[in-house]
Amino acid sequence: MQPSTDFFLITCEHGGNRIPSAYRYFFQDGAALLHSHRGYDAGALRVARELARTLDGPLFACSVSRLLIELNRSPKHPRLYSEMTRAAPAGVRQELFERYYLPYRTAVEERIARANADGSRVIHISSQSFTHELNGELRNADVGLLYDPARAAEASLCRQWRSALKETAPALKTRMNYPYAGTTDGFTVHLRRRFAGANYLGIELELNQKHVLESAAHWRAVRTAVIEALRDAVQRA
Repeated sequence: MQPSTDFFLITCEHGGNRIPSAYRYFFQDGAALLHSHRGYDAGALRVARELARTLDGPLFACSVSRLLIELNRSPKHPRLYSEMTRAAPAGVRQELFERYYLPYRTAVEERIARANADGSRVIHISSQSFTHELNGELRNADVGLLYDPARAAEASLCRQWRSALKETAPALKTRMNYPYAGTTDGFTVHLRRRFAGANYLGIELELNQKHVLESAAHWRAVRTAVIEALRDAVQRA
């Protein structure tokens, strides 16, 4: 039976660069890295909170730095732990996994399962951001929408989202599966294996961090345009 309603769920895996005191010795020489794009996704948590409020959906967010443990990678991914924690004793790495990684991902999975059981289709938006320059190369997009092209509902929603943004904020360049592919190792990929396409849509929203560095009015306008375009897209898709 097809789900009768849509249930929005918002996540933010890289919301902050906090390092709990018990693990700060791993980062004695890593302060600069923690404040860079590698430490967290600037602006992503702000967008996630506004998405959750606007769409009336639960928010799951992590403020611990991805350099401690990477919530958006599978357990066996070589970058689950950064160069700061990769060489930590096995017991410490297991502690990080059990304290931060497992509870976060389990809570999200369980909430999706409950929504499906209640007859709702889950639209999961993972709020992320990307550095405007990487390895000397400028990223050529303002907004990236990451999805699985093999999932028709995800593709349709992202097309409508891009179309709505083009109408209301034509100055923003939106690209599909950019600056990363939506099918590479990540949380949404894992969740697609768990939940059928009729019951779960997993979209990663990527915003260019250059907009976070602009004036408060500009950054607010970008956030508003992206979120309102999503609301329009859901009605169209």
